Amino acid sequence: MFNKFRFGLQYFTPESPSQWRETARKAEDSGYSTFFLADHYIGSGSALEAANHPIQTVAAIPAMMAAADATSSIMIGCKVICVDYHHPTVLAKELATIDFLSEGRLEIGFGAGWVSSEYEAMGMDMDKASIRIKRMAETVELCREFFKGSDLNYDGEYVFAKEFAAVPASPQENGPKIMIGGGAQKILTTAGRLADIVSLNFNNSDGKIGAVGIGSSTAEKTREKISWIKDGAGSRFDQLELELPAYFTTVTDEAASVREGMAANFGFSVEEFNQYPHALIGSVAEICETLEQRREEYGISYISVNERHLEEFAPVVAELSGK
Repeated sequence: MFNKFRFGLQYFTPESPSQWRETARKAEDSGYSTFFLADHYIGSGSALEAANHPIQTVAAIPAMMAAADATSSIMIGCKVICVDYHHPTVLAKELATIDFLSEGRLEIGFGAGWVSSEYEAMGMDMDKASIRIKRMAETVELCREFFKGSDLNYDGEYVFAKEFAAVPASPQENGPKIMIGGGAQKILTTAGRLADIVSLNFNNSDGKIGAVGIGSSTAEKTREKISWIKDGAGSRFDQLELELPAYFTTVTDEAASVREGMAANFGFSVEEFNQYPHALIGSVAEICETLEQRREEYGISYISVNERHLEEFAPVVAELSGK
């Protein structure tokens, strides 16, 4: 179990280039360890409505480089790159370039894809989950070799690279930390086997954000997810860092009434919602206590919040970073 907390900030919707850079700098100045975005491409319309996903106004690869250029110490990441949207070797080269130009500040997440309406809107076939996960695993393996500056001869079922040296090599000693995220058994078992960081997320296998995904992440089901990670990791489980997005965050001195309202909205009892791992509701002191309890119970030490909570959550970051 990792003993020290880390905190990430995830940002989807900058309204201007200056706002993007300023938010990255503010996250850095506030003590967040990582500045994240995701990997989505479609704007407003029926496809996005079907996914029930927030709009993302910038593409991941160039936006990560812009954030890196605007900052000096914070890690830059994507939670997570959908490997189906990128040619594997081109993706590896682009990521290695960000890592090189940022002087070793890349922390990169990989996912197997899940937004079915986005695939359809972009004219892409969405293979069954087992194929997508296998392709993601091969892409991760290729990227690890690429980050070493290796002579590449990778011959996978879906990913191929041969007879050339990977450049640039990573300035990080062991390459960028690799995160794999998801909420179903196969992806989390794979994450346990391959990742440095595992992101515990909703099971959105129905292709959209909704009641099914939210219901897949109760306290009991989170413990089950961790057991799947352990199955994949085996003896290396203690080397893994577990990350969890706090989707429902409110810093308040009126926690009881907020929890009651959210519990009713999501169809939970108040008692169930009080234990819901993706919710952090309370005063700064109460949230700090909750995070310490959950680290003890689940081993989760890496928490990410949405950009809209940057300032209100910053005192939690200040109190727990490094503890």
